[in-house]
Amino acid sequence: MPDLLLTNKTNFMKISFNELRAIKHRLPTGSIKKIAEELQLDEQTVRNYFGASKYVVNDSVIFRHIEPGPDGGIVHLERLDILECAKSMMNSVKQEKTMA
Repeated sequence: MPDLLLTNKTNFMKISFNELRAIKHRLPTGSIKKIAEELQLDEQTVRNYFGASKYVVNDSVIFRHIEPGPDGGIVHLERLDILECAKSMMNSVKQEKTMA
């Protein structure tokens, strides 16, 4: 996994588009809905966060600033809570598999 850049004193992160999509694909089935419910967001907002291309005019687009670069470009994430929730779910699944 490439290093993620978390900037000091700001709440945004840079990550490659391909890595963001890879995280989404490693999530267990139903995770998008669970993340949306936990964070009180629309499911489409969470899908858009992970690179979906269906955009709704309201508050559904969380990011769309992509710089050209390797691995699909560099995405500037303005919200980290969605990513943190996804990583937490992936860690829970890993722990469950280890204990089984």
